Amino acid sequence: MRRLVFALYLAAALAPTAALAGAQQYEPLAASVQAALHAAIADRAAPEPQFATIREKVDWLTEMSSRLSRRMPDREARLEFLKTVHYEAKRAGLDPQMVLGLIQVESGFKKYSVSSAGARGYMQVMPFWVRLIGNKDSNLFHLRTNLRFGCTILRHYLDIEKGDLYRALGRYNGSLGKPEYPNMVRGAWERQWRWGPR
Repeated sequence: MRRLVFALYLAAALAPTAALAGAQQYEPLAASVQAALHAAIADRAAPEPQFATIREKVDWLTEMSSRLSRRMPDREARLEFLKTVHYEAKRAGLDPQMVLGLIQVESGFKKYSVSSAGARGYMQVMPFWVRLIGNKDSNLFHLRTNLRFGCTILRHYLDIEKGDLYRALGRYNGSLGKPEYPNMVRGAWERQWRWGPR
């Protein structure tokens, strides 16, 4: 009986889940922008995330891991996720805690989430991005690939919007000009993920 319950739990945990988030809109990109974005998502070995001190790294990982434990019970997977979020966010010039707020709103931290529009993974990246800036081997359910694409796309939108996070988030979600989504991300960021080194 335990095996059956475990098998059902495992199947439910691994099955794609529907996400309530919106979807990025396709916008034609200049060849130079497309080339720059392609270079930005090119895969490289992920080094350890960069922190000012070892103490800051330990404190951040401990605190964020504690906050995320209910949503991601597996400690090893949770730490790998957090290290990857921190690395990819910093690589794109984003606040890792803001990215955690975005992921909370987009997918509820479900790796295999699929929105009604077809957006995939933690950061709900639309498949058209793979055709535009990825390659045929880009799997949007792969942790690092999804976070690399999502952070790169949000950075692209921030650049288009000259640093206006509200408008960049609207573009990311496909709801530019509507306050609900940017407000949800900001709320999750401030209530759940805000952090500063001690």
